[in-house]
Amino acid sequence: MSYPPPPRVPPGPRRRSLLASVAGGVLLTGCSDGDRSGGEGTSGSPSVAERVRARAARDSRGIVERYDAVLAAFPTLAERVGPLRAEAVRHAEAFGETASKASPSPSGSPSGTPDGASPSPSAASPSASAPATEKDALAQLAAAERELADRRAKALLDVPGELARLLASVAAAGAAHAYLLTEGSR
Repeated sequence: MSYPPPPRVPPGPRRRSLLASVAGGVLLTGCSDGDRSGGEGTSGSPSVAERVRARAARDSRGIVERYDAVLAAFPTLAERVGPLRAEAVRHAEAFGETASKASPSPSGSPSGTPDGASPSPSAASPSASAPATEKDALAQLAAAERELADRRAKALLDVPGELARLLASVAAAGAAHAYLLTEGSR
């Protein structure tokens, strides 16, 4: 009596290992395509990331100009607004803006207003005329910081990782500035 031959195992990979390797390959391809499309989106069409970065720099410069206008109109606010202005200058520099307006100058503010108007007409119109009171000036600065923080938070979704982290950080700082500007007037 002879023993029956053992069941024949196909020489190639088994169905489970084939499915697992295909699934793993799809995951790896999906991950690398996402990375590559983010990188290619930045290198293939640098306009998206560069436009967002340039707009963020212009917006930061516009906020600095608003701070300058408020400081020119109300020098008594220098202790309170000065540190926030200095942070806004650093934000502009982080986005690649040169530090040409490093110190507040009353004469620089009106000439810089058209520049601030290019990124957002609604954000620049209040800076054209000085507010009547310190409280109004602080409220306008807070509203501008809040609007800019919201706009930057929305822009996060369209840019690659490093720029998105920078935008998130600066948006959070802008929200904190808005809080500090409104909280002190209460």
